[in-house]
Amino acid sequence: MAKKRPEGIKAYNEPAGGWGALKAVAETLARQQVVAQGTATLLKANQPEGFDCPGCAWPDPKHTSSFEFCENGAKAITWESTAKRVSPDFFANHTVSELWTWTDHELENAGRLTHPMIYDAASDRYQPIEWDDAFALIGKQLNALESPHQAEFYTSGRASNESAFLYQAFVRAFGTNNFPDCSNMCHEATSVGLPESIGVGKGTVTLEDFDHCDAIFSFGHNPGTNHPRMMTTLHEASRRGTPIVVFNPFKERALEKFAAPQDPIEMATFSSTEIASAYHQVRTGGDLAAIKGMMKLIFERDAQDIANGGPGVLDLAFIDEHTVGIDDLRRDVEKTSWEEILHFSGLSRAAIESAVDVYLNAKKVILCYGMGLTQHANGTHNVQQATNLLMLRGNLGREGAGICPVRGHSNVQGDRTVGITEIPNAALLDGMERAFGFRPIGDKGHNAIEAIEAIAEGRSKALICLGGNLAVAMSDPTVTFAGMRKLDLAVHISTKLNRSHLLTGKTCIVLPCLGRTDLDTQASGPQSVTVEDSMSMVHASRGFLNPPSPFLKSEPAILAGIAQATVGARYGIDWLGLIENYDRIREKIELVFPDFKDFNKRVRVRGGFRLDVPASYREWRTASGKANFLVACGLDEDPRLKDPETLVLATMRSHDQYNTTVYGLDDRYRGVFGRRDVIFISGADLDARGLKEGDRIDVHAITETGPARSVRGYTAVRYDLPQGSVGGYYPEMNAIVALNHYDHKSGTPAYKGVPVKIVRSEAA
Repeated sequence: MAKKRPEGIKAYNEPAGGWGALKAVAETLARQQVVAQGTATLLKANQPEGFDCPGCAWPDPKHTSSFEFCENGAKAITWESTAKRVSPDFFANHTVSELWTWTDHELENAGRLTHPMIYDAASDRYQPIEWDDAFALIGKQLNALESPHQAEFYTSGRASNESAFLYQAFVRAFGTNNFPDCSNMCHEATSVGLPESIGVGKGTVTLEDFDHCDAIFSFGHNPGTNHPRMMTTLHEASRRGTPIVVFNPFKERALEKFAAPQDPIEMATFSSTEIASAYHQVRTGGDLAAIKGMMKLIFERDAQDIANGGPGVLDLAFIDEHTVGIDDLRRDVEKTSWEEILHFSGLSRAAIESAVDVYLNAKKVILCYGMGLTQHANGTHNVQQATNLLMLRGNLGREGAGICPVRGHSNVQGDRTVGITEIPNAALLDGMERAFGFRPIGDKGHNAIEAIEAIAEGRSKALICLGGNLAVAMSDPTVTFAGMRKLDLAVHISTKLNRSHLLTGKTCIVLPCLGRTDLDTQASGPQSVTVEDSMSMVHASRGFLNPPSPFLKSEPAILAGIAQATVGARYGIDWLGLIENYDRIREKIELVFPDFKDFNKRVRVRGGFRLDVPASYREWRTASGKANFLVACGLDEDPRLKDPETLVLATMRSHDQYNTTVYGLDDRYRGVFGRRDVIFISGADLDARGLKEGDRIDVHAITETGPARSVRGYTAVRYDLPQGSVGGYYPEMNAIVALNHYDHKSGTPAYKGVPVKIVRSEAA
């Protein structure tokens, strides 16, 4: 007789996608009360004359089908276009103290914000405020700071190019470079690591390259949940026989088998396609060891082939002409022992041998990766070693080959391209002077970690958030929440209510903005905005729905209002004139960034245009003028992991959420329904601790300094994981991630490499 599993835990054996995805879309439409409108909205998603999905940044194909949305994209779209409203009456009926007791899901599920609101401490409620009064108050308080550097300006990846550019122009005119943004928390290791390696902080491939590659290597990402439209690309590659080699501690269902909702045969026959040709369950944090193991074997096989009279397996022509540093890399790899590689990777030598066989048999290889590589204390090294692996065989800068960081929000890459960075380079400063007549300061500002540290220590006293849910997204909520409650000024530009809005300091203002699906009308008429996808394609996005309230403003209009009230005519910038027609903003973008030449003309071409990525054609804008083989000494991400009793926890998203937004309580592909209070752990690790599935457990972070961090009373779920690796949901698990636990090269929090101990719950 099978053992009874914990409540809400049951096997899910269906493929990803397919009828399960269509059913979930229908249920989402019904829950958000937008069945008729929602269906019409979805059909305009990711279409040339429609709007860009506010979800992931996977690119649109050149020839779109009748529907270019996925299950989680549909959730994001209907979540935004919901019929539910959060009006002044809502706040009159609910105090902030009461709302604090609501779950994150309940807060956002309340609906779209309809009016600008300001917190009133006496009544513990948000109350309406006029737009002009809000702008004036914000400007007054920002100008009252002792220094502009006492303010932090956060950006979510959902902001358009126009919003982000206007934002950075305002903040630099105000006088600081404090730009914490969501990229700091996800792919900053890419933005820092790739420029050192190949001279550009972006991927080098296009969507069409996937049609020509001979093999795809996938490290540390779950496309079925976090960027599901990628599954169409992987599905097509698998069907034509392209090997797809996966390295991931978790066996993600979409990378095992997938049924394409657009494939009539699979839908009619309830069949599916196997995606991964090989699935290597590397230990959490063991990717660096696995990659070094592959390179070690490649060097060994190269030497062996040469000894046997062959030419070797390295692309010497590429290496000699285009790279430097291979001798240092070879020495580092050769001195790394197989004992260390197998221990830290958790893989057998046979598994690594099989991956190398695929790699060497392929002439053109694409390597994709997600936050499973970047959100580690050695995240930058992980990215650079993955790049080294490609360079050994010349798999950069040619058709069907290259590196493909798979980013999250639909414009997180674009925001950085148009100036959201705390480290402005000379080209940006020159461009700002050219476009606006003033030269911003060049000092380094704060990234996300540094911003929270400054807020917690009282050095920063004001925070403006362009979208997002910063407090919940950040690590160490104890420190983060307490710091934000001390702020003199907090301003949140948002479509929906979230927990960050409830961390009220002296003055807290929530400004409701239009979403991607909403019609944006300014003085010159309806406007479009632009976004950049993961493969550097820039295209227009046009909302069409009537806004949920006549009191909403667009993000650019809100930012222009704040800028006018704060810096005014200090540099002769016509802030309000810029938003009358967004073409004017794009003209300024073109002046600052020459890659956007003829911006307004090119973005009106169906499908948009691709920005210049020099590494795509083997031009290396590095200090050496070459692509650099870089060394990452050692394999041990964290010395605390040497204790055999210590486990490494990775935070993850469920299939019913996107970043901090929780749409519901199901994680269908992992067999979790109606709950999130679970810890995934292998049977071997349960047995070693005298535990069994269903036991209530406490998770304690292994800390060297600072307060103890724990989550208590979670339910153990037996899961197919490598021994030593455990998983729990983000953002709940942020409670055990110390603020100082991050990659010190990039500032990326190590959300996927948290040393922990697990014991039976004291409350059990």
